[in-house]
Amino acid sequence: MPLILAAVLLCGLIRRTDVVTLFCEGAAENLRTAVSLLPMLILLITAVEMFTASGAADALSRAVAPLAARLGFPAECTPLMLVRPISGSASLAVLEGILSKNLPDSFAARTASVMMGATETTLYTIAAYSAAVGEKPRPQMFIASFAADITGFILAPLVTRLWFA
Repeated sequence: MPLILAAVLLCGLIRRTDVVTLFCEGAAENLRTAVSLLPMLILLITAVEMFTASGAADALSRAVAPLAARLGFPAECTPLMLVRPISGSASLAVLEGILSKNLPDSFAARTASVMMGATETTLYTIAAYSAAVGEKPRPQMFIASFAADITGFILAPLVTRLWFA
């Protein structure tokens, strides 16, 4: 990091650019962007908390677990599959629960780790980027994003079996 900062300052000196003023302008623009994102983030965080606190995530996970188990998907990972597209912090908490209940090199723990790396917090990302650019999200964004997440969920146990067999 110090080398990067030194390189930026050196480039600024060579080009005779006021780096401090440019930095302050960029920081101010990023602060305005962050403030414009707050309402959407508050809404999303509230919705996620309501979804998990109501028990809906657990009930849905229990309902999906038998089908997932038949497909070779570890039952322990179904809560992660449901929460991951919605919330990064909630999915980290679910991952921590999976890792605390299973050995780190178990099939469930490895599958959950692959799922975390192969999927995205889809709703959060779409909401944040749409709010940042000031446009309403298009249905195609959701379709493509959820298709990518589903692919990650389906391939996670397969990759885990192939890679760690």
